[in-house]
Amino acid sequence: MAVATSPPVGWFPTTRSPARGMPRWRMAVRSDALSAVPILTGLQKSFATPLPVLRHVADAMVADMRAGLAVDGVGDLKMILSYVDSLPSGNEKGLFYALDLGGTNFRVLRVQLGGKDERVIATEFEQVAIPQELMFGTSEELFDFIASGLAKFAEKEGQKFHLHHGRKREIGFTFSFPVKQTSIDSGILLKWTKGFAVSGTAGKDVVACLNEAMKGQGLDMRVSALVNDTVGTLAGARYWDDDVMVAVILGTGTNACYVERTDSIPKLRGHNTTSERTIINTEWGAFSNGLPLTEFDTDMDAASINPGEQIFEKTISGMYLGEIVRRVLVKMARANALFGESFPENLSTPFILRTPDLCAMQQDNSDHLDTVESILSDILQVKSTISERKIVVEVCDAIVKRGGRLAGAGIVGILQKMEEDSKGLIFGKRTVVAMDGGLYENYPQYRRYLQEAVTELLGLEISKNIVIEHSKDGSGIGAALLAAANSKYQHDF
Repeated sequence: MAVATSPPVGWFPTTRSPARGMPRWRMAVRSDALSAVPILTGLQKSFATPLPVLRHVADAMVADMRAGLAVDGVGDLKMILSYVDSLPSGNEKGLFYALDLGGTNFRVLRVQLGGKDERVIATEFEQVAIPQELMFGTSEELFDFIASGLAKFAEKEGQKFHLHHGRKREIGFTFSFPVKQTSIDSGILLKWTKGFAVSGTAGKDVVACLNEAMKGQGLDMRVSALVNDTVGTLAGARYWDDDVMVAVILGTGTNACYVERTDSIPKLRGHNTTSERTIINTEWGAFSNGLPLTEFDTDMDAASINPGEQIFEKTISGMYLGEIVRRVLVKMARANALFGESFPENLSTPFILRTPDLCAMQQDNSDHLDTVESILSDILQVKSTISERKIVVEVCDAIVKRGGRLAGAGIVGILQKMEEDSKGLIFGKRTVVAMDGGLYENYPQYRRYLQEAVTELLGLEISKNIVIEHSKDGSGIGAALLAAANSKYQHDF
């Protein structure tokens, strides 16, 4: 995410592989857990997201989107101009590269495009770990290391890949740190996040930094598109499906972008643009208006490294769901002796419960909830009864349900805003929302709750036109496709 305090996107499932499916037991509990039942009932009410709450969230999202499109710095949503005015059409031909830097690894990719008939002829990619010392080194050291990895990858270009005569290699650069974009191929780094503390880059054009490093490696490449991962996901999905209008990443962090009409962007007036549409990067993790927050949310936020920021992200993304569950279990253990008279020491460790653990527990449909038992034992050092395990799963469900339904309301807010400005061009036809990120991909209950919220808000008829589909690893190839769509050779296509 190009937000200063966003954790890196991406979530990997736990190595445990419990039985699939939904548990079907009733809340029949033994006396040792009975005292926790009233608090569970109250908790389920406080985390509930009935239709009026979802409507309020969707409407507030629309209002904040309009405020952010009118003037920079107004409201929670930054509504950043991506300068992506040319989306992939399918006509693109030739060899294009992509570089994806958004965390402790960087990824390089190449793709041979064959136009409408052949589309993607061949792809290859490599992932390279960034040594920890470079995350605290100088700008030159980091970009030299990246350019060196890119040069080595380019040297291995096989016969499946062919650069058209007279062309220079072009690359799309996915850079998922906070940047003030100044054009399709330039952007000023505001600050490093996600554990990076590299000196000498802030205030500089990251494309110029990469260009200088590539030149030092003797690598003759041109950056033709600088994008963030959400914009890359939209472009990657749009290449295959012209109906894609929105992209959402739900992983460790979260973000959304969408295709906007340029005449609906008041703050764009005065900019020279010939395009009728562009992609807006909402940075919706910062949204907060109308969210149904509980004491557990406010306490977690107060203890975070960025209190008062990224509130939507803290209620719906993979980084935080496990921590909210932990905080609820702490209250149940202390107030109601959920796990017996002695308080489990490990339960005091922030972020010890991860979203993959919640997911594994919710997939457990064994008679005695064996997976739940092993997770509580291995991670929290807790010996649990079947009654206690059932309560833990109910807690997980309440928090994941709220997260999925709020994410669905956010999606409807974006679609609603687009519909209001286009009058029938969104809800009246097939419109695709491309989804990426490990939380969405790996957590079936979360996916289901998200879809249910969209259907409830839009109604059965309209929701039939809204297709929410997974677009795995769309951002990598999306950057290469945006390099092609914004190529200086595009007249050759």
